[in-house]
Amino acid sequence: MDTVRLFTDRAAIASYAEDTPRRVPGYADLHRMAMLLLAERAPRAADILVYGAGGGLELKAFAGAQPDWRFTGIDPSAEMLDLAREILGPLHSRVILRQGYIDDAPQGPFDGATCLLTLHFCDRKSRLEVLQAIRRRLKPSAPLIVAHHSCPAGSDLKPWLTRSIAFADRAGHDLAKASASAETMISHLPILSSDEDEALLRQAGFSDVALFYAGFSFRGWIATA
Repeated sequence: MDTVRLFTDRAAIASYAEDTPRRVPGYADLHRMAMLLLAERAPRAADILVYGAGGGLELKAFAGAQPDWRFTGIDPSAEMLDLAREILGPLHSRVILRQGYIDDAPQGPFDGATCLLTLHFCDRKSRLEVLQAIRRRLKPSAPLIVAHHSCPAGSDLKPWLTRSIAFADRAGHDLAKASASAETMISHLPILSSDEDEALLRQAGFSDVALFYAGFSFRGWIATA
């Protein structure tokens, strides 16, 4: 799995908006849950930081549901940000998109933040640094919503990834092929257990870490700055 090619290749990006909802169980519901969790604490005219904003799908869902919110989206891929602008359409007027990594994000402070389907690309050290940088950019008691590949503590990762890959395969149910793909993912992605993910959130300075979403190898948490 060449993640650099995945997020710069025009052909791969062209199918992103169609493929991603198929790969992640309850994808649209994940966005709605994240929006509702943010809305519990955010003011009416909230400023929200979205890290890993390329593609624009969660930005479109958030902006469509909350007409008074403003957004800053950060992503290292210029091509994915181009797709986000296309996906957002007229909603783009409330979104600032910036190419770069978390240190390129404004200091805020923000009323909330999300990081969806991104942290599984980061090794443990980089992941902690990203979480710490997001924490510094949030107002006290502001929520952070994260979701990415993880697995239950004490479980073998491979079966969970195999199930996720098989879930995405609408053309068949080739578990042997899905298992081989899972091995490739394990060799390329630094996926952590749920216990490790929660520990990193706390180490980064977040409290009240709570699981709100699980779909095969995907897990989502809310945490408080």
